Amino acid sequence: MPLREAVVLPMSVAPLAVSRPLSVEAVNRALAGNRMVLLLLQKNEADDPSSDDLHQVGTVAVIRQMAKAPGGMRVLVEGVARVRAEFLQFEHGYLRALVKPLPESTESSIEIDAHMRRLRDLVDRALSLATGLSPDIRTLVASLDDPLRIVYLLASLLDMKAEDKQKLLEENSLLVKLHAVASALAREIEVLELKGQIESKAEKEMTDAQRDYLLRQQLKAIQSELGEGDSEAQQLRKKIADAKLPDAVAGVANREVDRLERMGAASPEYQMIRTYLDWVLEVPWSVRTEDRLDPIEARRVLDEDHYDLDKVKERIVEYLAVRKLKGDMKGPILCFVGPPGVGKTSLGQSIARAMNRKFVRISLGGIRDEAEIRGHRRTYIGAMPGRIVQAMKNAGAINPVMMLDEIDKVSVGIQGDPAAALLEVLDPAQNHSFRDHYLEIPLDLSHVLFIATANQLGTIHPALLDRMEIIYLSGYTEEEKVHIAKMYLVPRQRDEHGLKPEQIAFDDEAIRRIISEYTREAGVRSLERQIGTVARKVAARVATESTYTARVEARAIPEYLGPARFRSEAAFRLSRPGVATGLAWTETGGDVLFIEAVLLPGGGGHLTLTGQLGNVMQESARAALSHVRQQSTALGIPPEMLTKHDVHIHVPAGAIPKDGPSA
Repeated sequence: MPLREAVVLPMSVAPLAVSRPLSVEAVNRALAGNRMVLLLLQKNEADDPSSDDLHQVGTVAVIRQMAKAPGGMRVLVEGVARVRAEFLQFEHGYLRALVKPLPESTESSIEIDAHMRRLRDLVDRALSLATGLSPDIRTLVASLDDPLRIVYLLASLLDMKAEDKQKLLEENSLLVKLHAVASALAREIEVLELKGQIESKAEKEMTDAQRDYLLRQQLKAIQSELGEGDSEAQQLRKKIADAKLPDAVAGVANREVDRLERMGAASPEYQMIRTYLDWVLEVPWSVRTEDRLDPIEARRVLDEDHYDLDKVKERIVEYLAVRKLKGDMKGPILCFVGPPGVGKTSLGQSIARAMNRKFVRISLGGIRDEAEIRGHRRTYIGAMPGRIVQAMKNAGAINPVMMLDEIDKVSVGIQGDPAAALLEVLDPAQNHSFRDHYLEIPLDLSHVLFIATANQLGTIHPALLDRMEIIYLSGYTEEEKVHIAKMYLVPRQRDEHGLKPEQIAFDDEAIRRIISEYTREAGVRSLERQIGTVARKVAARVATESTYTARVEARAIPEYLGPARFRSEAAFRLSRPGVATGLAWTETGGDVLFIEAVLLPGGGGHLTLTGQLGNVMQESARAALSHVRQQSTALGIPPEMLTKHDVHIHVPAGAIPKDGPSA
């Protein structure tokens, strides 16, 4: 069983944590047999070591106890004999070895006796300095006559490096082993004496209230005497210097490091400061990407990714042209407004690609807490920066394209108004020094190109709306959808389903039939899903018949997608008397609204309205009837027809409320 940073010596007992699969399997095999296992020290940190990664000399040990633990098991082993691994091979999930016992030295001389007496004296000295050690160790050492047992016992108790223990295990000379253990014990005594001096000196200068500081001073002094590595504070200062932070940010970070040095690692505030410093170092205060300021190339990239949308593309090209002429121009704050599926989010990604900038997206839908934008103050447990700072960290640059998705879905909650927090972010006069509540350091957002998206403007805060440049993305016409499907949707779905161009192709009429009979939307999301359904069915056929190819025609669409979901009723309804049309606006685009009217005999000139009409539409209907009555003579309608008949006006789709100022 390979060990990392641990050596088990003969005649000693040691607990081991076993987690690697090959080690777990070795323990299970040993427990099923004679409970014997070979322990070899690794030369490196490899997870699956080979024979070249292991020392050849190790210890055969017997497993005394085994207990299951999270991620593996814990075993208690007792070293039995020193051996050399002659042959190693991997079998059945664990390492097997052919071993050769190494005889231990049994030499006896006056020099060995002298070393034994010195060892016992050193043990007495160490026990007098280390109050935490059991006095039974002195009795045990005094009772042992075997020098080898004393060597292995003391070596297992001392804080020796794994490599030093391995050298001790490989050494054949008993005299050399005694000398090595005596040297290690003498070094331990020096450390204990130095610790006592530090305690004595520190206790004179410190009061009881400064006990925590005393312990840290002891640790620093010990590290200095032992020549150990830089402290965590020194490492942090080096990171701050290497990060080339702005002077104000570096000053705050160094002050926090000073605070960190004055408190212990066990302090609750220690980890809070450490986390804060990590955030300060990860925010890209001065890192920026080089903009692509070529308007022609940018337009080419935009055209490559999206069809039409000329107004948006022209606005981006204009911005790049002005940036090329005037380098310090601030980024525009755009707001794309349009129904779902028209390409608002993907257009933001395309703009970032055209400008050679990083792209980050913040979903604002359903946010009710102001702290989601500005962050939480550090006094709260679990505090962290807001989404703006998190997005900047993820971007890794100070000038990304940042998309604020669904800005119209932000709502007021008991924790504040997130829309009000966005005012500082989107105000060009303020966002050069945006302050997150967690960092409390001004962050320059003036180089960020903000793009907000919304389905409607009515729910956006008026002050927020005033700070943005509104660009409307209307729904696509049928011809535009056909073009988008041919250029983008069909190739994308073909690639996603592992089909080749020659294995599937769509006729224009097939795409038109999908648009008119299987989708009803302003965008193209549902259209892409339907194309994907056809592609899956073709892929299923190709998987069983490798030579199969499909030319999707209009008449075959029901075979792939089933019966039509939508049918055009305009021609049928308009051919009937008493039916008029109007135009309706919905979130998914425009639609045709039918108004049906019938004359009912035997009434008293009453007007009945159905179809969930709003007040404005009801008043419009009454005004129309009054107009007909007033103009009845000119229209050739007998007056008694309107007084002796009732009029019933109905607008279909009665489950949907209808109203509007244009009714």
